[in-house]
Amino acid sequence: MCLSVSPCAVPVLLVPKKDGTWRMCVNCRTINKITVKYQHLIPRLDDMLDELHGSTLFTKINLKSGYYQIRMKEGDEWKTAFKTKHGLYEWLVMPFGLTNAPSTFMRLMNHVLRAFIGKFVVVYLDDILVYSKSLKDHIDHLQRMLQALRHEELYANLKKCTFCMDRVVFLGFVVSSKGIQVDEENVKAIKDWPTPKSVTEVRNFIVRDFSTLAITLTEVVKKYIGFKWGGEKEQSFNLIKERLCSAPLLVLPDFSKTFEIECDTSRIGIGVVLMQEKRSIAYFSEKLSEASLNYSTYDNELYALVRALETWQHYLWSKEFVIHTDHESLKHLKGQNKLNRRHAKWFEFIEMFPYVI
Repeated sequence: MCLSVSPCAVPVLLVPKKDGTWRMCVNCRTINKITVKYQHLIPRLDDMLDELHGSTLFTKINLKSGYYQIRMKEGDEWKTAFKTKHGLYEWLVMPFGLTNAPSTFMRLMNHVLRAFIGKFVVVYLDDILVYSKSLKDHIDHLQRMLQALRHEELYANLKKCTFCMDRVVFLGFVVSSKGIQVDEENVKAIKDWPTPKSVTEVRNFIVRDFSTLAITLTEVVKKYIGFKWGGEKEQSFNLIKERLCSAPLLVLPDFSKTFEIECDTSRIGIGVVLMQEKRSIAYFSEKLSEASLNYSTYDNELYALVRALETWQHYLWSKEFVIHTDHESLKHLKGQNKLNRRHAKWFEFIEMFPYVI
């Protein structure tokens, strides 16, 4: 980046990354509204996973700050100007937040690795997976792929790369010589769900489309009966958890379809589910901290949304998705102007994503 004299400027936000460093994001809502949208084809996840059949060795390459390895078109830098307490700056490389950034990056990766994709490489944004059936082939495949990256001056983040493994996690799935399995992290929120101890906690657990399995649980929430828990209800509770975590129920993401997020909160925690066409892809839950326990219902709903975006951002960067909420204030997110400091920070992060409510 460099100092700027641009006539426009947007706010900037620092977002924590998993490795403890920070990602700088700019609120590009204004420029995105007048940008002609470009959608590059994003591969179907089930097609990518099908290609791995029969492979025994895997290497996962993650590019270091991948977006920053793409130069902004000369003369367009002023459009990316952002303000800081030290003055006005503009990007020389492609920042997070631009509506066409994911498609631009995917197009670059497909161009650079086009000779290998479908043969021994699958790629999704800045994640590259090399797969082979023997060590000899794997070394050859790695050399050819790395030479292509070096030729295009694309650099990997060694701390996030894994080499010659018989088992790796790729886009939420565990890939090994034995096949494809659901990553335990995707269903941990359901498996760890505690046995309900009140009517409210039963209501929080009952899931749509499970009316048959949940008959004994719905009896518990009837006001005239009161909270009574027994063996039959415990069995129903555990059966629903088992069914929710089973592989056939957790569908593979399809990048040609619209992702949906549904958030829920309780007095002690938050829960979110990632879906497509009302079918679950992954779950996430979190116990509220001491400070969060004092949040209003609105704040907790907003916090749940932020955590969902942080957890599944690799699915949600690329195209518009839907947020389902029954909280009236969240339905008017884009129209809110008076924000406190915490809300402003969350809103700027949320605005990095192409969502509708």
